[in-house]
Amino acid sequence: MVDGLPPFLAPANLKPFISEELRQSTTPVVFRNLNGNRAFGYDAMLLPMVCEVYLEARDNEALTKSQHHIASACELLMRGLARVGIIALVDEATGYERDKTSDELAKILEAYISAELLPWTRKFPPEFFELVYKLYGWKYKRGSAKRPQCVGHFINKYIYKQLPDGVLPKLRELNPPNEKGRRPHKLFQHLTVDTGNVHLDKQIISTMTIMRISDSKSEFDDLFAKASKKEYQRRLPLVVEVGDEK
Repeated sequence: MVDGLPPFLAPANLKPFISEELRQSTTPVVFRNLNGNRAFGYDAMLLPMVCEVYLEARDNEALTKSQHHIASACELLMRGLARVGIIALVDEATGYERDKTSDELAKILEAYISAELLPWTRKFPPEFFELVYKLYGWKYKRGSAKRPQCVGHFINKYIYKQLPDGVLPKLRELNPPNEKGRRPHKLFQHLTVDTGNVHLDKQIISTMTIMRISDSKSEFDDLFAKASKKEYQRRLPLVVEVGDEK
């Protein structure tokens, strides 16, 4: 760093074009890169301001010969950022994104929700409930159909909610509770044979696999989160990496 500025803003010929806002916003961010090494970077939101510095310096013929290719890259980047911004604003104003999301949901529901109620078949094997009891530390009685209400919540969270967004709400809509608070049919009876029930079966099998290797509910949650795309996302800092420190 020179005068508190990062290397890409350090050249003396750029200083007249660096705003005070940019100068005050260049504090390095410390993070771990994909290799696990400690590294220094900068908030990616600084990128447009840095591009403006190079473009303004070019307009004033203040760039060195070796800096012109940087200015060209900045121009392309600014055009791309402007295009994305304009498209986002137009989509928001016209409701295009909302309509597109609605169309996508309609296609998903068409593939997953059956137009006719399917006949009842055993979907969850007895071992599934035995494993649930094991995770909670409860004693399991084979043959008993009475189960705590939280077992239903467990099934909704780890099975049905792992289907595409919108499927579970639609299943609940098609199968509302009766006056006793019970749903007259099983939710999977409203799923299609070739897509909905196939996905459900795979989710049950994969969930049971994690349940078998877990000794507690907390361990299961950790393993499930890592295995599930909907429940686990690896988050990295929004930074531009400029160097590593071993």
